[in-house]
Amino acid sequence: MNNILWVDDEIDLLRPHIILLEQRGYAVSTATNGEDAIEMASEKRFDLVFLDESMVGMSGLDTLSVLKDIDRSVPVVMVTKNEQESLMEEAIGRKIDDYLTKPVNPTQILAACKKFLETQRITEEKITHDFRQEYSQLSRKLMDRMDWSEWLDVYLKLVERSIELDRHPDVGLEESLKDQWKVCNSEFSKFIDDEYADWLVEKDKRPDGAPLLSPHIADTYLLPKLKNGRPTFFIVVDCMRLDQWMVMEEFIRPLFTVQRDYYCSILPTATPYARNSIFAGLYPTDINKHYPQYTIDERSHDEHTLNRHEKELLQLLLQRRRVTLRNNLQYIKIIDTDFGKRIEADISRYTKHHLTAIVINAVDMIAHSRSDYPILKEIAPDESAYRTLTKSWFQHSSFYGILRTLSTVPDAQIIITTDHGSVRCLRGSKVVGDRETTTNLRYKLGRNVQAESRNALIIKDPAAYKIPIGSHGSTTCVIAKEDHYFVYPTDYNRYVAKYKDSFQHGGISLEEMVLPVVTLQPR
Repeated sequence: MNNILWVDDEIDLLRPHIILLEQRGYAVSTATNGEDAIEMASEKRFDLVFLDESMVGMSGLDTLSVLKDIDRSVPVVMVTKNEQESLMEEAIGRKIDDYLTKPVNPTQILAACKKFLETQRITEEKITHDFRQEYSQLSRKLMDRMDWSEWLDVYLKLVERSIELDRHPDVGLEESLKDQWKVCNSEFSKFIDDEYADWLVEKDKRPDGAPLLSPHIADTYLLPKLKNGRPTFFIVVDCMRLDQWMVMEEFIRPLFTVQRDYYCSILPTATPYARNSIFAGLYPTDINKHYPQYTIDERSHDEHTLNRHEKELLQLLLQRRRVTLRNNLQYIKIIDTDFGKRIEADISRYTKHHLTAIVINAVDMIAHSRSDYPILKEIAPDESAYRTLTKSWFQHSSFYGILRTLSTVPDAQIIITTDHGSVRCLRGSKVVGDRETTTNLRYKLGRNVQAESRNALIIKDPAAYKIPIGSHGSTTCVIAKEDHYFVYPTDYNRYVAKYKDSFQHGGISLEEMVLPVVTLQPR
C-alpha cells in the first residue's frame, strides 16, 4: 500500500479527496502545518506528499526544502491558490515535482497519484501486453517470406523494445526477447543467403525493394548536400550499431532536427571492405579494378593500413561525379582521446570549409577493449550494459562536443553513418584453412576454406559477391551467420572459451548489417 502525506492548514475542507484516495487503496496521513509534516516525515517514509504553499507558520516552500533534505526521492506536489509565475519558478528551483492550483478536483489528485505511484506498474503492464502482442505478430510474419522493408520494420521493433526493457528491467521479458533476437537472426541469415547476391548489380538494375548498400551512401546522402555550398560534415563512426546510435540520439534531439534513414552494409561487414566502399562509392572489387594503387588485399596488409586512403577515395568519387568544392576537402581520423579533444576545440575552424569528412574509431575501440579487458566485460556483460557503456562514453566524448559546437552553426549540414555494426558472439563454429587464411573471427578468405554450412555463408566465387581475392589466386570466402564465430580445430576448446561473449563484426546479422544514416540540421 502506498503512503501519502497531505499537508494543508485547511485539511478538513479536503476530506472528500482524502476519502476518495482511501477508497482507491492509498493510505493517507494528514498534517495542518509544516512543523508537524517534518516530524512525521522524519519518523516514517511517505511515497508522495501533497503540500500547501500558503500555511500559517512555516511556509510551503520552507517545508519543501526540509522535506527534500530528509528524503530527496519522495515526490512532492505543491498545491496553491497563488498563480504567480515567480512562485512557480521558485518552487521548481527547490525541486518541486509537480504543481496544482486550487481549487483542485478529484481527477487532478488521482492523476497525480497515478503519475508518481503507479506509473511503473501501468507502464510495465503496457510493455508486457504490447510485447506479447508483437511476439505473436512477429511469429506469424516469420512464417512468410519478408522483403527488406519488412525486415527493417522487424529490426526497429526489436531495437526499440530492447531499449525500452533497459528502462524497465523488472518486467521479466529478457529471456523472451533473447529468443526473439535469436530466431530473427536465424531467419534474416536465410534471407541474406537468398537475396544478397541479387542486390549487387548496377543501381538502376537492382530489384524492387532492394536496400541501399555501402557504395550508395555518398551518392544518396552526401553529394546532393554539397550543391548548396554550405559547410558539410560527413561523419563515419566505425562499428556503430543502431541501438548505440539511438541512445546517443537522445542527447542530440534537443540540438538538431534529426532525419534517420537506413541502409545495408556490404559483406563482409568489416572495415577494410565496408568503409572503403562508402568513401569510394564503389564495391571493393571495383576499387581494386579502377584504382589498383589502393587495392584491398587483406592478406597482404593489416586492417589499419587497408583504410589509409579514404580521403583519396572520396576525392576520386567527387571527381567522377564532377563535384567541385569551393575549397580543399578536409579529412580527420580520430583514433585517440587527446586528438579528439583537440579537434573538438578547433571544430569551428572547419565550418569555413565546404566538406569535412571525419572518421571516429571510439565505438570500435570499445568493442575490442571489452574483449581485451575483463573489467570492461564486467561493466558491460550484455547488450543492455553495452548500450549503457556507449551512452556514458558519448556524454563525455569529443564526438558529442563536436556536435554541440556544430549545433550553433545555423547553416551546417551533418550526415552521420557507420560502416558496420557488431554482434555478441556466443557460439563457436569450426573452420579449416591454411596459413594465408585471413584472421577475422566472423569471416575467412583463403584457399579451400571449409566451414559448417548451417553456420556460414560459403562463397566459392568471391568476385560474384564483389569481394576481392587479392593476389593469392583461387579463394573461398566463408561468412559466419547469427552469433557464430570461427575457431580452428587445433586447441578448439581453448579458443572457443577465449572469444566467447565478445562483440565481433564481419558476419551476417541484423546488428551488423542494418545501419543508420542520419541527417542533422541545427535547430
